[in-house]
Amino acid sequence: MDSIELTALRFFARHGVLPQETLAGNEFEVDLRLDFDAREAMESDKLEATVNYAEVAKLVEEEMQQPSQLLEHVAGRIRRRILAEYPGVCSGMVRVSKLAPPIPRQMERVAFTTSWSGPASK
Repeated sequence: MDSIELTALRFFARHGVLPQETLAGNEFEVDLRLDFDAREAMESDKLEATVNYAEVAKLVEEEMQQPSQLLEHVAGRIRRRILAEYPGVCSGMVRVSKLAPPIPRQMERVAFTTSWSGPASK
């Protein structure tokens, strides 16, 4: 199986449970791995034979701009959109990280990761 990975996509968004999170917003980072059969793309050198990572990045941006309380919800929306728009993606991973979460302990980030294998995992 072949993969395309998009790493450290950065976004400002308004996800969170606390009112201050939806008002002030925060920085987020998204990482993706999309597994698919890339043999045709490797042979043909044609964009339509692969997963267009520029389009995937735009899709992620659109989903990140829709506020949610939970990182789980954001990651699930991204996953569903990818599977709906790229039926050739057979497995993968989406990680959504909130940078500098508003909790009493100092930490770099908190993240939620979802991964799947097979078309029945939508």
